[in-house]
Amino acid sequence: MSRADRLARLDARRLELEAEYEDALIDALRKSAAGSWGLFGHNQDRWTRANWAPVVTDLCDRGEEIDRMRDQLGLQPFALHAQFEASRGPVASNAPGEPKQAKAWLERLGKDI
Repeated sequence: MSRADRLARLDARRLELEAEYEDALIDALRKSAAGSWGLFGHNQDRWTRANWAPVVTDLCDRGEEIDRMRDQLGLQPFALHAQFEASRGPVASNAPGEPKQAKAWLERLGKDI
Protein backbone atom coordinates (compact mmCIF):
# COMPACT_ATOMS: atom_id res chain seq x y z
CA MET A 1 0.00 0.00 0.00
CA SER A 2 1.40 3.35 -0.96
CA ARG A 3 1.88 6.27 1.37
CA ALA A 4 -0.82 8.21 -0.50
CA ASP A 5 -3.31 5.37 0.07
CA ARG A 6 -2.48 5.23 3.78
CA LEU A 7 -2.90 8.98 4.11
CA ALA A 8 -6.21 8.87 2.23
CA ARG A 9 -7.50 6.14 4.57
CA LEU A 10 -6.26 8.07 7.60
CA ASP A 11 -8.00 11.21 6.37
CA ALA A 12 -11.26 9.33 5.76
CA ARG A 13 -11.08 7.89 9.29
CA ARG A 14 -10.35 11.37 10.69
CA LEU A 15 -13.49 12.72 9.02
CA GLU A 16 -15.54 9.89 10.53
CA LEU A 17 -14.12 10.54 13.99
CA GLU A 18 -14.77 14.28 13.70
CA ALA A 19 -18.42 13.59 12.81
CA GLU A 20 -18.71 11.17 15.75
CA TYR A 21 -17.10 13.75 18.05
CA GLU A 22 -19.56 16.43 16.93
CA ASP A 23 -22.51 14.07 17.49
CA ALA A 24 -21.27 13.17 20.99
CA LEU A 25 -20.69 16.84 21.83
CA ILE A 26 -24.15 17.83 20.60
CA ASP A 27 -25.76 15.09 22.70
CA ALA A 28 -23.85 16.33 25.75
CA LEU A 29 -24.74 19.96 25.00
CA ARG A 30 -28.43 19.08 24.71
CA LYS A 31 -28.34 17.33 28.08
CA SER A 32 -26.57 20.32 29.60
CA ALA A 33 -28.96 22.80 27.97
CA ALA A 34 -31.84 20.87 29.55
CA GLY A 35 -30.49 21.83 32.97
CA SER A 36 -27.75 19.36 33.81
CA TRP A 37 -24.63 21.03 35.21
CA GLY A 38 -21.09 19.65 34.93
CA LEU A 39 -20.17 19.44 31.25
CA PHE A 40 -18.15 22.64 31.40
CA GLY A 41 -16.76 22.05 34.89
CA HIS A 42 -17.74 25.47 36.18
CA ASN A 43 -18.31 24.30 39.72
CA GLN A 44 -16.28 22.04 41.94
CA ASP A 45 -19.09 19.78 43.11
CA ARG A 46 -17.65 16.26 43.32
CA TRP A 47 -20.91 14.50 42.39
CA THR A 48 -21.40 16.70 39.32
CA ARG A 49 -17.85 16.10 38.12
CA ALA A 50 -18.22 12.35 38.66
CA ASN A 51 -21.56 12.33 36.82
CA TRP A 52 -20.07 14.01 33.72
CA ALA A 53 -16.60 12.43 33.89
CA PRO A 54 -17.31 9.60 31.40
CA VAL A 55 -18.70 12.04 28.82
CA VAL A 56 -15.89 14.56 29.23
CA THR A 57 -13.24 11.83 29.18
CA ASP A 58 -14.74 10.36 26.01
CA LEU A 59 -14.78 13.75 24.29
CA CYS A 60 -11.19 14.48 25.35
CA ASP A 61 -9.97 11.05 24.22
CA ARG A 62 -11.69 11.45 20.87
CA GLY A 63 -10.31 14.96 20.47
CA GLU A 64 -6.76 13.82 21.24
CA GLU A 65 -7.04 10.96 18.74
CA ILE A 66 -8.30 13.35 16.08
CA ASP A 67 -5.47 15.77 16.83
CA ARG A 68 -2.90 12.97 16.45
CA MET A 69 -4.39 12.10 13.05
CA ARG A 70 -4.45 15.73 12.02
CA ASP A 71 -0.80 16.06 13.04
CA GLN A 72 0.13 13.06 10.88
CA LEU A 73 -1.74 14.65 7.98
CA GLY A 74 -0.10 18.04 8.51
CA LEU A 75 -3.38 19.72 9.49
CA GLN A 76 -4.16 22.23 12.21
CA PRO A 77 -5.52 20.88 15.53
CA PHE A 78 -9.25 20.07 15.69
CA ALA A 79 -10.82 23.48 16.33
CA LEU A 80 -14.10 22.21 17.80
CA HIS A 81 -12.29 20.25 20.50
CA ALA A 82 -9.93 23.14 21.23
CA GLN A 83 -12.93 25.45 21.69
CA PHE A 84 -14.62 22.95 23.98
CA GLU A 85 -11.48 22.57 26.10
CA ALA A 86 -11.10 26.36 26.31
CA SER A 87 -14.68 26.74 27.53
CA ARG A 88 -14.20 24.36 30.46
CA GLY A 89 -13.09 25.23 33.97
CA PRO A 90 -13.88 27.76 36.68
CA VAL A 91 -15.50 31.04 35.66
CA ALA A 92 -16.44 34.30 37.34
CA SER A 93 -19.52 34.20 39.54
CA ASN A 94 -21.43 36.46 37.14
CA ALA A 95 -20.77 34.28 34.06
CA PRO A 96 -23.74 32.60 32.37
CA GLY A 97 -24.62 29.20 33.79
CA GLU A 98 -23.76 25.96 32.04
CA PRO A 99 -27.25 25.42 30.59
CA LYS A 100 -27.16 28.87 28.98
CA GLN A 101 -23.63 28.25 27.74
CA ALA A 102 -24.73 24.92 26.23
CA LYS A 103 -27.68 26.62 24.49
CA ALA A 104 -25.31 29.23 23.04
CA TRP A 105 -23.03 26.44 21.77
CA LEU A 106 -25.97 24.68 20.11
CA GLU A 107 -27.06 27.91 18.45
CA ARG A 108 -23.53 28.57 17.23
CA LEU A 109 -23.34 25.04 15.81
CA GLY A 110 -26.74 25.48 14.17
CA LYS A 111 -28.34 22.62 16.14
CA ASP A 112 -31.74 22.59 17.82
CA ILE A 113 -32.14 21.91 21.48
